[in-house]
Amino acid sequence: MRSRQADSQKTAAIISRPGRPQLTEILSGLLAWLKEHGYRVVVDQETAQYVDGQQVVPRSQMSAQPLSLVVVLGGDGTLLSAARVTAAADVPLLGVNLGSLGFLTEVPLSSLYPMLEAIAQGNAPVERRSMMQCELVREQTVLGSYLVFNDAVVNKTALARLNNYELYIDKVFVSSYRADGMIIATPTGSTAYSLSAGGPVLVPTVDAFVVTPVAPHSFSHRPLVVPDSVEVEILLRSENELAYLSVDGQPGLDLRDGDRVRCRRSEHKVQLFRTGSEFFQALRSKLKWGDR
Repeated sequence: MRSRQADSQKTAAIISRPGRPQLTEILSGLLAWLKEHGYRVVVDQETAQYVDGQQVVPRSQMSAQPLSLVVVLGGDGTLLSAARVTAAADVPLLGVNLGSLGFLTEVPLSSLYPMLEAIAQGNAPVERRSMMQCELVREQTVLGSYLVFNDAVVNKTALARLNNYELYIDKVFVSSYRADGMIIATPTGSTAYSLSAGGPVLVPTVDAFVVTPVAPHSFSHRPLVVPDSVEVEILLRSENELAYLSVDGQPGLDLRDGDRVRCRRSEHKVQLFRTGSEFFQALRSKLKWGDR
């Protein structure tokens, strides 16, 4: 980190969620701090609505920039988007919580500048988290490839009945499922939809995936934790029912009977600046563990 921050050409990107209260004021102060500390600043198109005279770079092109730092202003959804588009740049992200829950954007606005000072001094801890690379395969043709930070979800549409799924690990058949859907989650994603569906919480640095059925017909079908060295495949087996694939909560892609969703560990990792607070403390705070 010190070598990057000592570079006279260091570049910071700002990615934000539009519509947040006082965003213009927040950006004004942030831009002033970054420029005072020698950063060249680029902003995404959403942020450009609130600032003048900054170089605008679409999110899809952020990883091509020589980035030293990415500041994300918003909620966890904004950080998920930022993580996917900057993963190839191998750059740390500072998530500032302007949303509600804030599992990933753990830095409150009141701590923004102390965190930036810690980063400038090389004293801010960085946590590396795993990602997945998932493919949608139809009749041996790869229709799409997706970088995933949270989860890949195969689910029925609102009006469809239960769907049938088959689960394979490294091409070995595990089981058939009759359920609303199936979730493949990273450790980071284990506290998202998978948790709501009854899945376990994984410590973020664990090298594993969790496969969680959504409302399975059989009570004996439970979530399954597997090493992230394997390939996880879900095969849709429902001729008359509709289903879709959603990645990190993005709008769904329609699926057909026989479609396969394959996920494996990505070569990319997400780097997150942390405040130093313990993961279990975050669980107690965000999930209200121990409250009565």
